[in-house]
Amino acid sequence: TNAGAAGTTVENFGVGSSVTIAGRKVTFTPTSSLTYGETYHISYPSGAFTNTGGDVSYVGTAYTFGVAGYNGQLWTWGDNRNGGLGHNNTTRYSSPVQVPGTTWRTYSASYEYTSFATKTDGTLWAWGYNQYGALAQNSNHDEGIASYSSPVQIPGTTWNNFIARHHSGGAATRTDGTLWTWGRNQYGQLGVPSAGVTDRSSPVQVPGTTWSD
Repeated sequence: TNAGAAGTTVENFGVGSSVTIAGRKVTFTPTSSLTYGETYHISYPSGAFTNTGGDVSYVGTAYTFGVAGYNGQLWTWGDNRNGGLGHNNTTRYSSPVQVPGTTWRTYSASYEYTSFATKTDGTLWAWGYNQYGALAQNSNHDEGIASYSSPVQIPGTTWNNFIARHHSGGAATRTDGTLWTWGRNQYGQLGVPSAGVTDRSSPVQVPGTTWSD
């Protein structure tokens, strides 16, 4: 990691027992994995060298750095038809409003007011319009569960960053290289063999184990 002047807060500083600054390897204390929000001290080995700006030389200098925390917040706004904004209501918002939680990782939404998001713990969540089983909750609009205005978990804890959404449905990969789809299958868009046009209200695996995000 290339760092700057003393007191600089470095986002994603890295994990390990050393870091390179201005081409020179330095060590930090403690030598355990870095933790967001903590302060660490690093020291240069003896000898003169120039900093990244090319204007100052140091000999055996020590610096203190902070590790910037991962935000993980999710904010939504606009048309909230069918609870697509995830705020436990159907109220329209003209300014960003935070969806509860601080460990959100990726987010995807469709014009059909259906939203999907992953968290840092590998879970996958959905909310909004549930037509054709679009939210992968083993239920659909015709069974009386038309929508969810708050995030509901799609089963599993090994989902990757990748989420794709299509008309009334979605797709996502898992850490084992598998690909899963759900929702409307009018034109075979789920990629799974079927005897007819069958919508799926729970994730079904697309053949293969080498899919990636």
